[in-house]
Amino acid sequence: MITSKRRRLALDLKQSDMMLRAGISRQQYQRLESKGNPRLDTLELIAQALNSELMLIPKDKLGAVIAVLEQEASNETDNPTSADTNKSLDDDPWKGLLGDD
Repeated sequence: MITSKRRRLALDLKQSDMMLRAGISRQQYQRLESKGNPRLDTLELIAQALNSELMLIPKDKLGAVIAVLEQEASNETDNPTSADTNKSLDDDPWKGLLGDD
């Protein structure tokens, strides 16, 4: 599971950057990183600021979602050609994942 801190660092952002991106103070964001337990609306602001989405994934489908994400990540790092990009955009890796064929 990627934490907001790991995502923030991956985007090369400082805690003080979150004030402009999420509209919360550095102190408030620092408290969330260290102690957790933010409200849902705060989580949505943080996700938006980190160019991410919040998702509810059924526990019995979590392994499948992780496998799809890992496969996509390895495809991007192994051979990031335009053909691979077009293929991943044309394919729907989520189709049927939640049993809604």
